[in-house]
Amino acid sequence: MSTTKIFACGFGVGTQNAKGEWLEVYYPKPLLNPAPEIVEALQAACQYSEGNQSCTLTVDRLSALSEALDAVNAHDLAVIAEQMKRSHRPLVITLLAEDADPQSTPEVYLKLHLLSHRLVKPHQINLTGAFGLLKNVAWTTDGAIDLEELPARQLQARMEGRILTVESIDKFPRMADYVIPTGVRIADASRVRLGAYLGEGTTIMHEGFVNFNAGTEGPSMIEGRVSAGVFIGAGSDLGGGCSTMGTLSGGGSIIISVGERCLLGANSGIGIPLGDRCTVEAGLYLTAGTKVVLLDAAGQEVKTLAARELAGQTDLLFRRNSLNGRVECLANRSAVELNAALHKN
Repeated sequence: MSTTKIFACGFGVGTQNAKGEWLEVYYPKPLLNPAPEIVEALQAACQYSEGNQSCTLTVDRLSALSEALDAVNAHDLAVIAEQMKRSHRPLVITLLAEDADPQSTPEVYLKLHLLSHRLVKPHQINLTGAFGLLKNVAWTTDGAIDLEELPARQLQARMEGRILTVESIDKFPRMADYVIPTGVRIADASRVRLGAYLGEGTTIMHEGFVNFNAGTEGPSMIEGRVSAGVFIGAGSDLGGGCSTMGTLSGGGSIIISVGERCLLGANSGIGIPLGDRCTVEAGLYLTAGTKVVLLDAAGQEVKTLAARELAGQTDLLFRRNSLNGRVECLANRSAVELNAALHKN
């Protein structure tokens, strides 16, 4: 039996369409760099050969899997395996020998779970091609439904005297239906996608949004948009309606990030990474090519440069001069201080 070192693994329950294609998978306890004895138990249940692999887990194998996990003191996993005997949904084991490009929906979902369970941070796991592997799904009060099968399911629900509510049509589900990280508040769960990383003490207000492979170190206050690939440092505040430009949007390669104790004012935006203790004035959208006038301590003009030349630098204040309209940058004399009581979630 192969006991090749495994990068990550998980077993869970999912949804398939009428063609047997996976729509989604829920992994209650994904594992990163699992112990060899746990890997061996999962390999036996999956009849694992080598490489990255997902396999359907039959109910008759669950008893053996539960016993094998109990024998290696993985009691919490054994309990999950025992519970799955009552499942009416397909069961799956996914074993990733390496962090390669995902090749299937179960592999993508395992990696999204690793992010939302805080086992890896954004940009620490390979999601190349993940978007194209996921089907566009109707997320409903009856779970995930293939769009081609939705009309029949809606009719069936009506005939049963109920309404099948479609909550969204998307490739990604909301995180809260799969993972609830400790110590966070999320005012509107539909605005945080599975694959978001939310650090302890993070608060997402109603207009806040966090995409997959993005998130916060925590504690943070998020009232704006955290786009795919963007990571927010501890103690930072994203004001209402502000936006961070994601690398997916414009096809660029610059990784946008926000350092610690930064403030993005309401309706502001950034297209460059910020260092620590930076402030962007409300309403100011700072793209990489924005012409910025650099000021010295006395408020005198030093030179004009593109905002990209200031990328990642610390202790900067970006503002728009209300008299002449130019964008200015000067030393930031104060950093944001979050109210600690608000972030003890």
